[in-house]
Amino acid sequence: MLKAQVVAVSNDEPRMLLKTIVWETIVMSLQLASEEPEGRPWRAEPLTVVIDALTQLGVGRTIGGQSVVLAVDGRSSSGKTTLAARLKYAVAASAVVHTDDIAWWHSRFGWADLLIDGVLVPFRRGEPVSFRPPRWAEHGRQGSIDVPARCPLLIIEGVGAGRSEVSHLIDALVWVQANQQEAERRSLARVGQPGGPRTIGDYRAWMAEEEPFLASQRPWDRADMLVAGTPQIPFDPVSELVVAAPLSR
Repeated sequence: MLKAQVVAVSNDEPRMLLKTIVWETIVMSLQLASEEPEGRPWRAEPLTVVIDALTQLGVGRTIGGQSVVLAVDGRSSSGKTTLAARLKYAVAASAVVHTDDIAWWHSRFGWADLLIDGVLVPFRRGEPVSFRPPRWAEHGRQGSIDVPARCPLLIIEGVGAGRSEVSHLIDALVWVQANQQEAERRSLARVGQPGGPRTIGDYRAWMAEEEPFLASQRPWDRADMLVAGTPQIPFDPVSELVVAAPLSR
């Protein structure tokens, strides 16, 4: 079992693992795409409890019960990167791979083969990963995507991280659900900023591909847990997450 290094602050009695949690009825009002149902009921859970539940789920599925591969998926500006960073900080020696780095100058969503062959397959073989996507060399980008062999938790983060083509190589999937209006506000605020779209036109072009891609993939249906990227109930942003049970169970 992986142990998180964050200390959760809670006055509640000790809680059971997520699979045995009694979900209280707390409803949020989220503006979502028509094809995406809202998660409910929502509740605040200590980050340590969430990590234990996801990693135990992953260990139960992974071959050999060693490294766990967790996909953190969601729409643009939903809060995926923030969640992945919190998970990485909480689990010692974990690693994050951002799909934006794999897709860089390649294709917005046509990169499944690169993720599979360049990262997931060698990692599953117990090998260290040092992957330079082909466009990196063509465009003079230095460095590589590096993952230590057998790190306890590998987090794949990005729009499409939980796509169906990689489901056989993923142990657990989190869908970050966010209010569309707030997510768009965040995206527009990042236009022209490092890591954001260069122009509003670039943002619109991205969304013109993202929306049908996610509508066809429906990763929320395969998710093991939903995490609120725009939470509307009280919670401790340092030690807790707002989560909901899987939509399909």
